[in-house]
Amino acid sequence: LQMIVMEDSEIRIRHYSSKHKILLVGEGDFSFSLCLASAFGSATNITATSLDSEDELSKKYMDAMVNVSMLARFGCDVQHEVDVHTMSFDNSLSLRRYDRIVFNFPHAGSRFFGREFSSKAIEGHRVLVQGFLENAKEMLEENGEIHITHKTTYPFSDWEIERLAKAEGLKLAKESKFERSHYPGYNNKRGSGGRESDKYFPVGECSTLMFIQK
Repeated sequence: LQMIVMEDSEIRIRHYSSKHKILLVGEGDFSFSLCLASAFGSATNITATSLDSEDELSKKYMDAMVNVSMLARFGCDVQHEVDVHTMSFDNSLSLRRYDRIVFNFPHAGSRFFGREFSSKAIEGHRVLVQGFLENAKEMLEENGEIHITHKTTYPFSDWEIERLAKAEGLKLAKESKFERSHYPGYNNKRGSGGRESDKYFPVGECSTLMFIQK
């Protein structure tokens, strides 16, 4: 698999470079963060966050604490209880600027599982994404990008993420088909709470949407 490219001490895996300052939000078991750290051989440029507390994390995901421990060894800044709707005001994050801010498979919570087609669920997801974009745009370096990986089929297409971004003064720079195999070791999790949390969900057809400031 030719996904990792090295040039002049820069290591790249897909859209991410060892020279980027990267903020990852909504991490489940932190396996995506660890995939990047392992590819780069270092994570001193990565801040990886989850909404879960450390205690919740250890209960929900079998591998989470091992992944977090490995990230710490790579020099990653791991933070818990980070809300994407308030992160631009968070003392530990607000003074930094990032080249890439990444939210993989945003979801507004277990109350919407099995009800994804309902207008209430779609609106709940839109509110989540809009709040994330509103905060993330304040935390971008000049020429930085906000990445959202998202299912492209109905009803997920009805979230209208591109429209939400436009309302925040962002424009779609690129859309790239997402394949889980591009990121060795990444395990997407349901994160619903209870026994279902550690199960993965089929990603199906999905893309990484990359937004920049207009």
